Amino acid sequence: MSLLTRFLIILAGSLSSLPAVAAEPNVVIVLVDDLGAADLGCSGSAYYETPAIDRLAREGMRFTNAYAACAVCSPTRAAVMTGRSPTRTGVTDWIRPLAGRPWTEAEVRAAPPLVDDEKRVLLTPRNPRWLERSEVTMAEVLRARGYTTAFIGKWHLGPEGWFPESQGFDVNAGGCDLGHPPSWFDPYPPKHQRSTFPSLAPRHAGEYLTDREADEAVRFIRAHRERPFLLMLCPHAVHSPIRGKPDIVEHYRAKAPPEGDGQNHPPYAAMVHSVDEAVGRVLATLDELDLARRTLVIFTSDNGGATHFRATDNRPLRSGKGRPYEGGIRVPLIVRWPGRVKAGSVSDVPVSSIDLLPTVGAAVGAELPVGHRIDGVDLGPLLAETGTLERDTLCWHYPHYWWGGRVTPYSIIRRGDWKLIRWYETGVRELFDLATDPGEASDVAPEHRALVAELDAALDRWLEETGAIRPRRRANAEPSP
Repeated sequence: MSLLTRFLIILAGSLSSLPAVAAEPNVVIVLVDDLGAADLGCSGSAYYETPAIDRLAREGMRFTNAYAACAVCSPTRAAVMTGRSPTRTGVTDWIRPLAGRPWTEAEVRAAPPLVDDEKRVLLTPRNPRWLERSEVTMAEVLRARGYTTAFIGKWHLGPEGWFPESQGFDVNAGGCDLGHPPSWFDPYPPKHQRSTFPSLAPRHAGEYLTDREADEAVRFIRAHRERPFLLMLCPHAVHSPIRGKPDIVEHYRAKAPPEGDGQNHPPYAAMVHSVDEAVGRVLATLDELDLARRTLVIFTSDNGGATHFRATDNRPLRSGKGRPYEGGIRVPLIVRWPGRVKAGSVSDVPVSSIDLLPTVGAAVGAELPVGHRIDGVDLGPLLAETGTLERDTLCWHYPHYWWGGRVTPYSIIRRGDWKLIRWYETGVRELFDLATDPGEASDVAPEHRALVAELDAALDRWLEETGAIRPRRRANAEPSP
């Protein structure tokens, strides 16, 4: 045997004894629609049954102060995709569908920038009809790293031409401009002159939409298990119309709700149940294919629970979807990454939807978009329990009327445990100490005027820096009460 041969054999043996280099992780993001922070067993619900999501919490990190970027859906979805505040993307309200209406892109862009409704006190910004294609999404960031990308479920970021395919996704199953399904059961009857969801043709009469979305997710994982993938599973549930599978509804009708608990709506509970089953199917598939240890799973919601339908209850948090109180913006967030995130860990640090892109980017070693200011931060130090975040402030801006004017335009700043809400119609500032009053029962602004002024000024600086469009009082508007 020659010396060269012996050297090669020894070298090969040495290399084989080195630790294996971990492959780039798969990424699965489950973004649920309208799921409240208290709607899970792991967050305290005694009525809803969520064993699969509870398993995620046992095997990962649960965040108790996680926030949506907005109290309504489209702005948060844009923030998840881009890592940017809604004030930067311009999507600050839910996007109205354009399907079935005669329009051109030029006509939409030429519309006046402010909405003047004589029934309202304020002129409000005209919300875009889409997330601009110039925005760089998580799918585009990961596809540049060689990832296969899939979007399944609710998109709600623009009409055809702005569907997921135009924003970096290789696969789209159902993503369109509809904010909620015309029906929960196949064949999903026509609405807005569309026969069904794009890329989600009817197949089994009566099939529940959440089950179908889970099936599409499993199909994608099986087809692409040999290379890194990004899967965004975005169930249309638990948005209205509140309709669950009949057998599961009956299960909850027979279940006595906790005394004094507002979580006692069987059809809504059935919808939560179906979302949990969808998550369970995804986790089981990752286990079966031996992918769990190299898959980063993130579970969250796009805004707080929709209490205006009286379907759920966000207590101890105040109020719900659309509103600036904690019940409107606080959401579940669970991150599981075996070997990187300690099982059963909990973080109380305030975090936001804007943090998902930089966190995923760091996890896969991807470069973040150049020329686009990213507002979120990498949650890696929290996930690894090696440090905390330098950021101590989060802000929100909702310059619109919502739910028939019952909610008027507002902005929010949270710094530490202090939270200030600015109401634009009245000029009122509310101040809450979330450390002692998480239910926001006591407005302490009168006792802390200097702090109110300080937070108000900081909020102004953030609005200016991020390019926020503010509402303006109509010239002939009646004074606010």
